[in-house]
Amino acid sequence: MRFEAAEMFERGVRPLEVARRLRVSRKSAYAWREGGSAALAFRGPGGFPCQLGDVQAERLQAELEAGRAAHGWAEDQRWTLARVAELIHGLSGYRYTLRGVSYLLHRLGWSPQVPAHRAVERDERAVARWRTEQWSRVRGRPSSWARGSSSRTKPGRI
Repeated sequence: MRFEAAEMFERGVRPLEVARRLRVSRKSAYAWREGGSAALAFRGPGGFPCQLGDVQAERLQAELEAGRAAHGWAEDQRWTLARVAELIHGLSGYRYTLRGVSYLLHRLGWSPQVPAHRAVERDERAVARWRTEQWSRVRGRPSSWARGSSSRTKPGRI
């Protein structure tokens, strides 16, 4: 898109027309025209650089592998983003958002996982019984629904 803008400017197309054709803001088009090729050059991904250095990231990796219980979360054996954010703050003093923790963990090779275990209190017979007896009633049948509009604000005609 930036190269298309450069070609349009070379042909004498005005910035407003470039913005309209490329569906960008007028401010971007004017900045591209005024800044020349330097303004059109790719500057890399946006966002803030990672606050943790390589040594700190390796230490975080080691602490994560040590497990949750090693850091006082013995009642539940799962790492949550909030817990990892708290761990990072304790280790480095940096505060990460949950989204930032997610990106950092992905960069370190960690992925979100669903626990492989089931709750101890789970009653498989009760679950099977509910599925056979209750699910069909809860789910309902589309043919039994009344005709109407898909809009919540406009009632259907009968």
